[in-house]
Amino acid sequence: MMSKTKVHIMKQNSFMMHLLRRDRSGTFLSDPTNLLLLSFFNHGSMMWGCVTDFFTYETTKSVVVKSWSVGIINRVVQVFIISYFVGWVFIHEKAYQVTENSVESSVMTKVKGFGYHNKYVMDVADYVIPQQGAAIFCILTKVIITENQVQGTCPELRSLCLFHTPGVITGVCLNSTIGNETVGRCESEGWCPAENDHVEIKPMLDVINFTIFIKNSVRFPLFDVTRGNFLSTMSRDEIRKCNYHPVDNPFCPIFRVGDILNYTNQDLANLTNKVGGEIGINIQWKCNLDYDIENCVPRYSFTRLDKPFEKNAISTGYNFRFAKYYMTENGTEFRTLHKAHAIRFDVMVTGKAGKFDTIPTLINLVAAFTSVGLGTVLCDIILLNCLKGAEQYKAKKFEEVSDAQIEASLAHSPVSQLSLKGGIKSSYDSGALSLATSDQAM
Repeated sequence: MMSKTKVHIMKQNSFMMHLLRRDRSGTFLSDPTNLLLLSFFNHGSMMWGCVTDFFTYETTKSVVVKSWSVGIINRVVQVFIISYFVGWVFIHEKAYQVTENSVESSVMTKVKGFGYHNKYVMDVADYVIPQQGAAIFCILTKVIITENQVQGTCPELRSLCLFHTPGVITGVCLNSTIGNETVGRCESEGWCPAENDHVEIKPMLDVINFTIFIKNSVRFPLFDVTRGNFLSTMSRDEIRKCNYHPVDNPFCPIFRVGDILNYTNQDLANLTNKVGGEIGINIQWKCNLDYDIENCVPRYSFTRLDKPFEKNAISTGYNFRFAKYYMTENGTEFRTLHKAHAIRFDVMVTGKAGKFDTIPTLINLVAAFTSVGLGTVLCDIILLNCLKGAEQYKAKKFEEVSDAQIEASLAHSPVSQLSLKGGIKSSYDSGALSLATSDQAM
């Protein structure tokens, strides 16, 4: 049963065709009023046809292939894609969350302990540089001291002239007696006497018992969440008495230096006696804000940062020089030079926080549903190129229409639209085949 709209259009077209067939002499088309009327009918019919075509529904043509091999491949690919999105994308990577990797962090440190070095008892003010409790600090393990240096000229200690001079070379060669031998030395101008950094000094081995207290606070601006590395369940006495252990006490903010060196598999004698080194303490915040905020806790890890240069013959370990300046009663300035071998600690903070959000969830769901269609693409490639009967599948899947078929259809029924098959009509907006419900019997 045809719709009223289609019946109306067909009546208009039939009326116009009837007028044109009756007008054998051409008098109808010679009248401007009739031409205007004809144009009005044509435009009205076209506009109404566009309106009716807009309110239609199109669906794709499906071809069901009953093949065990192709069906298994299709389902295996779909299961693999779904498992990937569920297991990796949503569960592991938490793609349903909006995340923030930029963390605002503050670190304060405090070292405690006493040790013996060169017959002196060293405390924090002696062996920690700088003393302000920054995120980067050094613990001195061995210090070579050159006392009472003043400005003047003096010979260098070794005959190197160009490579190891305490100051500016003056060009004068000085004779120095070493034992029973007289050797020449280059004269230099600067702080004298020259430094001798080859003396044997016992390192401060007590450093392994020193403790490092770390206070760290972080903030995630996107979520306005602030956290600290002290658990709310830990009392003041518990914090003071605890020592960090990755299994037994993973949230204690107090770290023993000897334990840190053991976690990084470093040789304590090499670090304290010879060259020093650089140790990294990494505090990682990985917070899932969909759960209780108390679950947002730090994780600590340790590494040796200068490991690539550990066996470098040019520059190994970590050492530096600093001086303390004094003034004599007569106004002469002198200094005490220190060459310090130290263990440098860098406290580094990284963070990532995530929370459920609708937009990334929808985006990844759409990507998941779209990716499931890859199974269809793979099966089409197999059916069209690899299996027997590919030509029959092509004939069922693709339908070709030639110009001759279009002209024959128009000549057979000039009033109706292009008919490819009985009851099947083309759509103006996309070219896909659609089934018109008005052509079916009620």
